[in-house]
Amino acid sequence: MPNPSESTELEQPSKPLELYVFIDPGDAVCWDLIPVLRRLQVEYDRYFTYRVIMKMSRASQRALPHAVDASILNAAHPALPAVAIKAAEFQGKRAGFKYLSKLFDYRFLKGRDVSAQETLIEIADRIGIDVDEFIQDFRSVNAAKSFQCDLYISREMEVDNAPSFVFFNNKFEDEGLMVEGVHDYEIYVKVLEELLGEQMEKSVPPSLEELFKRFDSLTTNEIAAIYKVNIRTAERELKKRLLQRRVECVPFSGTKLWRRKLDL
Repeated sequence: MPNPSESTELEQPSKPLELYVFIDPGDAVCWDLIPVLRRLQVEYDRYFTYRVIMKMSRASQRALPHAVDASILNAAHPALPAVAIKAAEFQGKRAGFKYLSKLFDYRFLKGRDVSAQETLIEIADRIGIDVDEFIQDFRSVNAAKSFQCDLYISREMEVDNAPSFVFFNNKFEDEGLMVEGVHDYEIYVKVLEELLGEQMEKSVPPSLEELFKRFDSLTTNEIAAIYKVNIRTAERELKKRLLQRRVECVPFSGTKLWRRKLDL
């Protein structure tokens, strides 16, 4: 796979590996990739940088004007969630990822219309970023241009489907490895280690409180995997915090989603 051209003006990361994560905010399958990326950040963050790239379905792209600009903000549009994510990223990569995760929760847990501007602004408020700054960025041409850049990167790197990972080792400027779809977590770890050329060492996970500050909401399975405990042990610790009114529990698709009480 070709490396992104210099026209994207991306800074070279200091970490040895670079990940491009292609996500369609309207696709439920892409939601399944979020736990993978969260766990990779917790365990192996010191080895890689990542960039989330918005990738829309072909039908949605056909609905876009020839040049994406601020005019799409005049009415509900399938591109609005992607533009909002790019606007949140102007407040930092972590803010953008939190916004993306919360947007998925709103769409697939709450069934909210995330193409509505008022919903997108509400999400910004819920994750604690500067709402006034978000609105200004969201309604500016800059967020639309950032989204346009994502579409350009998708075409240049020949990524046709989302979700997809594209892995780069910075020692090889002209080579990359693409992994389409959602796979077992160990597959992504193996790809990272193969590109790195050595076995990676896991970082010590943060406290549960710090983990929730970083990611807002996680499933029981995610928490059990991160702390290397069984489901029963993870649920026992989470129920303690539930009784202390520090978290809330939302049953979903045969599992449980745990969120900070602050998010209510």
